[in-house]
Amino acid sequence: MLRMFRPALVLFLGLSLLTGLAYPLLVGVVAHGLFAWQAEGSVLMLRGRPVGSVLIGQSFSAPEYFWGRPSATSPRPYDALASGGSNLGPTNPAELAAVRARVAALRAADPAEADQPVPVDLVTASGSGLDPDISLAAAHYQVARVARARGMRPLQLRQLLGRLAHRPWLGLFGEPRVNVLELNLALDGLRPTHRR
Repeated sequence: MLRMFRPALVLFLGLSLLTGLAYPLLVGVVAHGLFAWQAEGSVLMLRGRPVGSVLIGQSFSAPEYFWGRPSATSPRPYDALASGGSNLGPTNPAELAAVRARVAALRAADPAEADQPVPVDLVTASGSGLDPDISLAAAHYQVARVARARGMRPLQLRQLLGRLAHRPWLGLFGEPRVNVLELNLALDGLRPTHRR
């Protein structure tokens, strides 16, 4: 009987060591060697303290800051431990009510933009609920409010958006976007560093 099970047991243990220990260790070592900043969470540091990751959105609600995409995580927004979408379809009454409420809040906060269409990424959550970026259209929609709250000229903010915008990779893949945390830190005149 033992002779029958020995090959299966040896194969099971060998593959467990290979795929459960050796492979993850190899991938971890290579990732930390080649992409250390990304492998450690892409954390932005300010005066030696972490202020956030460029990979996970943060909640900004003050009028002098750009607001990110709504988060679907609960009970706290942008909670990486609760990552996931709401699973509500675009015709679901609860989703429609939430979108209408978000549109109304944006229009109340940005009366100068009340006649402009609201970019969809400002009123709908993503599949992860953690998006750190917004489209350039969503950022430009908020320029008037942020400029007014900070006493800045809108042109200054548009120039800042142009400098911080991430363009499509190779000019083809993805959409132009801006990271909300990096943008708001730049607004405050703060220069975060990448953790090394």
